[in-house]
Amino acid sequence: MNHVMVVDLGYGDAGKGTVVDWLCATRPVHTVVRFNGGAQAAHNVVLRDGRHHTYAQFGAGTFRPGVRTHLSRHVVVDPLALAAEADHLTSVGVPDALDRLTVDGEALLATPYHRAANRVREVARGADRHGSCGLGVGEAVGYDLAHPDDAPRVADCRTPALLRRRLATLRDRLTAELGPLDAPPVEDCLPAFTGFADRVAIVDRGWLAGALRAGTCVFEGAQGVLLDEWHGFHPYTTWSTTTFANAEALLAEAGLAGQARRLGVLRVMTTRHGPGPLVTEDRALPLTDLRNPTNPWQGRFRFGHFDAVAHRYALAAAGGVDGLALTHLDLAGPWLRICRRYRDIDRLTPGPAGDLDRQATLTARLLRATPEYDDPPPDWVAAVRQELAAPVVLTSRGPTAEDKTPHGWLDGGPARPRRAAQRFPARTGA
Repeated sequence: MNHVMVVDLGYGDAGKGTVVDWLCATRPVHTVVRFNGGAQAAHNVVLRDGRHHTYAQFGAGTFRPGVRTHLSRHVVVDPLALAAEADHLTSVGVPDALDRLTVDGEALLATPYHRAANRVREVARGADRHGSCGLGVGEAVGYDLAHPDDAPRVADCRTPALLRRRLATLRDRLTAELGPLDAPPVEDCLPAFTGFADRVAIVDRGWLAGALRAGTCVFEGAQGVLLDEWHGFHPYTTWSTTTFANAEALLAEAGLAGQARRLGVLRVMTTRHGPGPLVTEDRALPLTDLRNPTNPWQGRFRFGHFDAVAHRYALAAAGGVDGLALTHLDLAGPWLRICRRYRDIDRLTPGPAGDLDRQATLTARLLRATPEYDDPPPDWVAAVRQELAAPVVLTSRGPTAEDKTPHGWLDGGPARPRRAAQRFPARTGA
């Protein structure tokens, strides 16, 4: 069925949404499957007629008629944010987004209590803030790890008595730990969650297996590999597995292991929204991003020269790709350089999943690292292909689908051997 998995090989914001939209515009796609993250995703899609939407929970192919969205059990679902997103889609000419949505009943719920607790913790960190989006996604995951039998889930929205008890327990535990929370009473929350259950198709795991056999599916990742909960630079990470691992697990459960190509997305410049390592940051670069403004939670959107060291690390952590999508080529001016090594560091090697002390040590090392630059390459596509040892199968010189140019297997050409970057160490752990 030519399923495709789309993952960001940076710190997020590389253009996953516009790549997914292009895939859905150029081939018959049955469903876009979200396989990590939650309402903190921000995947911008712009149409040629000027319409724009920032996709958070809906799949970035929703502008394309008939393309469905499936929120897998690996997504943290926020029904209140989902309703607001559906309203905006209606305002830009897509009134049926909720009709094309399915949600796995096992997915965690993000609630106003998670959001409020997330913000209290982040504010308390002061100058050591992690750059949270303040939407409670990590808080929901952390609560599930601590109290798996009580964590609210999507399926609970169909059973008001159970949901009421779980919401009250959640509120009481968080209030006892953090003090009063800026969140509404449980009885005020219930109608929104039960209304969500009445409006949206809540399904079990078997639904996705049927969709995968019914037509081409695009798996849309959130955030970036360099923010991965296990392989990112702790503590400036997300509470989510941002590699291909969740998508591969969903395919395996459907009996389709290995039946999707891996597409890694990266900008021609390396960017980061908020604090944490960005070794090649250069505040003198003449770049702005109107879609990623400074905000009170993540902070400043930062720009750096192309960091081949960091992206090689991301490829190794993700286990390789079958192709790369290189975006923002229209912004590659003569001032943009390439970093192939740091002083005294040529390569970063991923460690076992779960060793956060190791990752924190790596973070400290990167915060002290000094980039060494080479001149701008005459051909950015060829340079990226050489540095990352993977074919560039899609290039983008603007925000719309019409600004994309396919190459290789995305253009119907011959495919490189499966897992084009297999020379990198395989991803270890879960």
